[in-house]
Amino acid sequence: MVEHCGGSKTDGNFVHTLTTTDIASAWTECVPMPMRSQSLIAEALDVAASNIPFAMLGVDTDNDSAFINQTIIDYCNERGLVQTRSRPYRKNDQAWVEQKNGAVVRKLVGYERFAGLDATRAPAKLYATSGLYINYFPM
Repeated sequence: MVEHCGGSKTDGNFVHTLTTTDIASAWTECVPMPMRSQSLIAEALDVAASNIPFAMLGVDTDNDSAFINQTIIDYCNERGLVQTRSRPYRKNDQAWVEQKNGAVVRKLVGYERFAGLDATRAPAKLYATSGLYINYFPM
């Protein structure tokens, strides 16, 4: 997830972007959420899965508690998705997603602070508009 907090993580809620990347094809879907929430992550995974042109077979995440929790475990089990996670303290285990966070999310949206529903809708439109370009001409 990419935090759109403008460098200040401590004050209030702010927009987060869930970035999903298929390693084989490099297909990337970005879904903004108005705040960090397990249930919103599950909804964002549904949005990402509905936008990819093939079946999602699994979810491989980092060790963030936003992903390693009962809500996401149940989400994966209900959909028959294999859930795996990276090794502790190994940032390079998620290199595909980290690269897309920089090449897609940060280049399109930047580093400013975004908060609220209106601020969540703006990157959603941007991601939807740029999605085909990003996926047919990978960055």
